[in-house]
Amino acid sequence: MKFMKKIITTIGLLLMLMTFTAAFTPSTVFAANDTETTAEAEATDNSTAGKAIAAAIAIGLAAGAGALGMGMSISKSVDGIARQPEAEGKIRTTLMLGIIFIETAIIYALIVAILIVFVL
Repeated sequence: MKFMKKIITTIGLLLMLMTFTAAFTPSTVFAANDTETTAEAEATDNSTAGKAIAAAIAIGLAAGAGALGMGMSISKSVDGIARQPEAEGKIRTTLMLGIIFIETAIIYALIVAILIVFVL
């Protein structure tokens, strides 16, 4: 369990680092000194970058959490089947239903990310 907490903490720190580095790219930091850029071009550029970051974070968190959930559910189902082999059919059916629900949530996050990038 401690290893899992370390992994989640590391992923969170990496996501925050990526967000801050994308927010302070050289084009946004040095744009104040460039007199040829227009406010409209900067707004379009920043909104596109913001959309890409939001979509990446949304799908990354959903896929990561879904993978952890699937791994834990598969582990517990295998453990349950090993303890009670006669309940294999019920455990497998419940496992498949749970994995389908987890995967559906990940697909919804992918759809939201696509909508963020192309529609908003």
